[in-house]
Amino acid sequence: MEEGPVRFDASGRLLAQERQGDNLAPLSVSELSALLKRTVEERFGHIRLRGEISGFKRAASGHVYLALKDDGALIDGVMWKGTAGRLAFAPEDGLDVIVTGKLTTYPGRSKYQIVIESMELAGEGALMQLFERLKAKLAAEGLFDTARRRPIPMLPRVIGVVTSPTGAVIRDILHRLADRFPSEVLLWPVLVQGEGAAAQIAAAVRGFGALPPDGAIPRPDVLIVARGGGSIEDLWAFNEEIVVRAVAESPIPVISAVGHETDTTLCDFAADLRAPTPTAAAEMAVPVRSELAAQVAELDARMRRCVARCIERGRERVDAQRRLLPRPDMLLAQARQRADDMSERLRRGLSHRLSDARQELANAAGALRPALLDAQVQRNRQRLTSVRLAPSLLGRRLTDARRQFDGLWRVARSLDPDAPLARGFARVMAEGRLIRSSEAARAAGAVTLKFADGEVGATIGAQAMTPPAPRPARKSDKPPSAQTDLFD
Repeated sequence: MEEGPVRFDASGRLLAQERQGDNLAPLSVSELSALLKRTVEERFGHIRLRGEISGFKRAASGHVYLALKDDGALIDGVMWKGTAGRLAFAPEDGLDVIVTGKLTTYPGRSKYQIVIESMELAGEGALMQLFERLKAKLAAEGLFDTARRRPIPMLPRVIGVVTSPTGAVIRDILHRLADRFPSEVLLWPVLVQGEGAAAQIAAAVRGFGALPPDGAIPRPDVLIVARGGGSIEDLWAFNEEIVVRAVAESPIPVISAVGHETDTTLCDFAADLRAPTPTAAAEMAVPVRSELAAQVAELDARMRRCVARCIERGRERVDAQRRLLPRPDMLLAQARQRADDMSERLRRGLSHRLSDARQELANAAGALRPALLDAQVQRNRQRLTSVRLAPSLLGRRLTDARRQFDGLWRVARSLDPDAPLARGFARVMAEGRLIRSSEAARAAGAVTLKFADGEVGATIGAQAMTPPAPRPARKSDKPPSAQTDLFD
């Protein structure tokens, strides 16, 4: 086949040329990408794929991006926000999973990827691997320490139950409580498996803990988180981290009763007490009322026997001590005799004292004759007359004292600081202090002039004026009508 002539554009670049018999038109990149996308989606519109998660990443939008790999290949995967929120477990790197979805391409990077519509763990081994990994993580944080576990109240007033309202678990718990010790029960209905179960269980535990102690809804004294038996997949909601943390942080003691006796969940490790079954949880929460009443009756009987025994032993000790004590009449006999003896001695003593007093009075009566008393009075009158002062001496003493007082009064008046003020002088004061010099007056600036009839404020100038020379006084001069400022 002969080729046509070679063609060039204006700039000298080689142009493509059509060959005879060639009816295949060239495709654009976008057209090719669209063809590949349509072909892949039609051929692989629904597939199940098993692989190990790698590069798990949750975007801010809520979408999940990851890769699935095995020993020889790797494929990218994306899970939209709605699908990721419905997962029953938290994906992470290293988990072996089975995903269902459709294969598609991403033209922007010429890559193919799987859009994941569902994800499940690839067998019980993968679940146990995830279980052990999460258990080790939470144990390292101290959520499973036995030291943080609290005792369960012996007689809870209110019992909170977190379980499904339609299953046999709640009926078993209520029946067992009615048989043992009827109590008030608050049920918080939740899903116990499947999509959203973990979030509801965690919200119920936190909701019970958030109730006020004295609110309209009574706050439980103990919580029972319960579910019937099942496979590890059925019980997986109680292994979720959100549930384990809610149980560990609950301010109310929690009894975990998930599954049967052989089943174990992470919720059991975080709870304050683990029960093998929900029925056993009810038995652990309350005692048997009849047994408790019998125990109280036994304790009452033992207390009564103990009190009666103590009273009997006390009575025996009193009787023994009473035999050792003397009789009351013997104790009072000696006291009565001593009282009689003292009474007799008292009468004799009073008689002797009266006789002695009469004798002393008779002896003193002889010294109290009127003549002797008159003589004593006369002697005292003479002594009083001898010590009296003559009026002339008193008058002379009074005159001398008055003269001394007058002299002292004149001296006191001469020392009165206000006396010169009546003669036309003034006293200069500043801030309550006396000004004694012109230098002190200039330093003060503002002064007070005190005269005999009052005070006047004055201001000291920066420089005092030279007073005029005095002129001889004339008879026609009249005294000034008012005193002028001495410092102007």
